[in-house]
Amino acid sequence: MESERRVRITGAGIAEAPRARGARQRLLRALQGGRAEPIAGLARTVGDGGARRGIHALVNALAAEGLVTIEQPLIGRAQAFRTERVAAITAQGLDESAQPRLGPRQLEAIAALRGAPEGLRVADLGDRGIDAATVKRLASRGLVAVRTRRSERDPFGAAGAPAGALDTSGLELTAEQTAAMTRLEPRLRARAFHAALLHGVTGSGKTEIYLRLARTCIAQGRRVLMLVPEIALTPAVAARFRAAFGNRVAIQHSGLSDGERHDQWHRIRSGGIDVAVGTRSAVFAPLADIGLIVVDEEHDGSYKQDERPRYNGRDVAIVRARDQKALVVLGSATPSLESYFNAENGRYEKIVLERRVLDRPLAGVQVVDMREEMAAEGADVVLGRALVEALHRTIERGEQAVVLLNRRGYAAAVFCRQCGGTAECPNCSVSLTVHLQSRRARCHYCSYSMTVPRQCPKCAAPYLDHIGFGTERVESEVRKTVPRARVARLDRDTVRRRGAIAALLARFAGGEIDVLVGTQMIAKGHDFPRVTLVGVVSADVGLGLADFRAAERTFQLLTQVAGRAGRGDAPGTAIIQTLFPGHYSIRHACLQDYDAFFREELRYRQAMRYPPAVALINTIVRGSSLTDAMTTATDLARRVRTGPYNLRVLGPATAPLSRLRGEHRVQFFIKGTNRRAMREALVRALAHLPEHKRKIVVDVDPMTVL
Repeated sequence: MESERRVRITGAGIAEAPRARGARQRLLRALQGGRAEPIAGLARTVGDGGARRGIHALVNALAAEGLVTIEQPLIGRAQAFRTERVAAITAQGLDESAQPRLGPRQLEAIAALRGAPEGLRVADLGDRGIDAATVKRLASRGLVAVRTRRSERDPFGAAGAPAGALDTSGLELTAEQTAAMTRLEPRLRARAFHAALLHGVTGSGKTEIYLRLARTCIAQGRRVLMLVPEIALTPAVAARFRAAFGNRVAIQHSGLSDGERHDQWHRIRSGGIDVAVGTRSAVFAPLADIGLIVVDEEHDGSYKQDERPRYNGRDVAIVRARDQKALVVLGSATPSLESYFNAENGRYEKIVLERRVLDRPLAGVQVVDMREEMAAEGADVVLGRALVEALHRTIERGEQAVVLLNRRGYAAAVFCRQCGGTAECPNCSVSLTVHLQSRRARCHYCSYSMTVPRQCPKCAAPYLDHIGFGTERVESEVRKTVPRARVARLDRDTVRRRGAIAALLARFAGGEIDVLVGTQMIAKGHDFPRVTLVGVVSADVGLGLADFRAAERTFQLLTQVAGRAGRGDAPGTAIIQTLFPGHYSIRHACLQDYDAFFREELRYRQAMRYPPAVALINTIVRGSSLTDAMTTATDLARRVRTGPYNLRVLGPATAPLSRLRGEHRVQFFIKGTNRRAMREALVRALAHLPEHKRKIVVDVDPMTVL
């Protein structure tokens, strides 16, 4: 699909037009008719070449000031409802005495249709060897009637939704689940906005609470919006809801085909469903009279869209619940610091599930200090001795294991022993990652790739080493050290094909795979009862990032992946390999002590004035040169800092990812407690910037500051 952006003037823009000057005035006057005009046409209207080249920046600047709105209609192949032809036997066809002489195929068709009073699809008759011409001849004799009906594309079958999900409405709830329902059901019946944080350890039965609340909501004649962070989680969650509510469940996510999205959108829009299940974008589903919104794994960064329009699906869900006078439940075993802070301060109701269903114990955690392993086994060791031995024992018992490393590829970089350089991306300030299967060195930001070099790109020396490792290397090591195991890998490199994630997870759930190696995709919300071992390789891989959320993400990832073990009858074990066993995020994750982590991390955030202690806007200025970007950022930061709002401004400084897709990046942070003042200060500062220099990203409440 392609898009053509159009621009429409607002009331504020009409008022501003007489006061504007230059290209701003010409553009605003060109929009006075009130129609949405294409940007290409406005570029010609603006006039001089310099202004035409900066038309996009000018339009974006006016939009930021509220003087115009930008519309983006879809242009592409329009989707329509799919139809199918259905043949049904007539009264004359049922009357054998009135039938003329029929051939063998015609008799076979009549016999088939007698057993199907509602009719059969002509395509299904074709599968039986009865072609369309035979059906047409029977219809011409009045023995069969053929009609056309709408046929919905089935996204559940296409997505590989797990079969056999059971309706659990008759199961007895645990005491903690019952207490949670006792508190939440009255909120649901009140038909007033209410936000609750459901903080339950992994395996505590949060999904069952969602289902019971949904049943109460639907009984009131209202509808349910169920959000999950990843497409891979949609099939299992949708299957649970379909087991409870039948076909009155729809799904929405970007993994569907255009036709499937068309049909599901119309099902939702027409009011023909009770529950919509989907990822981030499903928060905008055209669902009327919502009584319950659930944001599962609410801490997950996937809810934040980092491209325009930037939004956090969790926050939009809260706003939508307020508008609909609905109950919104934020569920997680590792809540975001912002949500937990809000719950601690009374903005959300806090409900805690401390025990797993059936009182199953949490996985026991063993920490392996890889400094000792390297001293004993060498610096290139990937799998420590404890993890290798545990993998062997797990396979011998006929159980399954998950091994996590949150980094793709075979090696993290190509290193030259002579000059000390690495093979770097020409567009981004990062080293190229080696992918052995494709024999390419690839940038994970802009997708630039080259053949894995045999000589140093900088000094031409042949003395190259592959340093660091990713999931491809871990998979290779598992196959080598545990040859009896059936091993598979789940990361973006292995599941590019549509439906591949669901298919691979279905194989793992079905016992066709013994060890699943992967990135964070394997840590999120999956329920595999036969998994008794979780191994984490390089648990500290994210701690070195220049990001205030690094410790929080590490704690969440380790706690979540440890929660994949021991969800069935057999107890689970997690083995965490790290170079920093004393780091507080790893220490608290091993104890699975969220409260202790929250208190310690919050002290750091408050001391350094980061969320949730304050609100944060990350402003990134892009430029063709570092000097240009720094000059623009310095001017903007000065105007925000010296304005009337008394805001704290940190920077500007070169961004940790200093070059991305060929552009230099400089950033500064705006910190404060008055969000309106922060926004107004930035808008005022931007108003002084020439249109052609406005290559700026404004990220409110950033999930990452790289």
